Amino acid sequence: QVQVVESGGGLVQAGGSLRLSCIASDLDYDLSAWAWFRQAPGKEREGVSCISGSTYTSMYVDSVKGRFTISRDIAERTLNLQMTSLKPEDTAIYYCAQLTSSLCSSSPSAWLNLRRSGWGQGTQVTVSS
Repeated sequence: QVQVVESGGGLVQAGGSLRLSCIASDLDYDLSAWAWFRQAPGKEREGVSCISGSTYTSMYVDSVKGRFTISRDIAERTLNLQMTSLKPEDTAIYYCAQLTSSLCSSSPSAWLNLRRSGWGQGTQVTVSS
């Protein structure tokens, strides 16, 4: 199973920025869609952003559109999430995952069902008001 390691989280004030990274072990990294998820205390894990395999088309959940940017570095097999204008409601543990598809479904709720890789330990993002 594909292994992932997330990093880059931390404590930041509202309005601040963070850049999350995810390193993957899979050799098919460049062919698959990859996604970021998050889980806030007491809430279910939700899809945040997805980037497709070949076209690098990106999608975002409505709550982060215009603030978050997903990207991938094929050479480094790294997935990134640049987060700006952070809000307290962005506080969560963030996870990355490889999907079974090469394209991103238009529905963030579908990304969980398309997960191929195992879950990493995640990286904690805390936004203070």
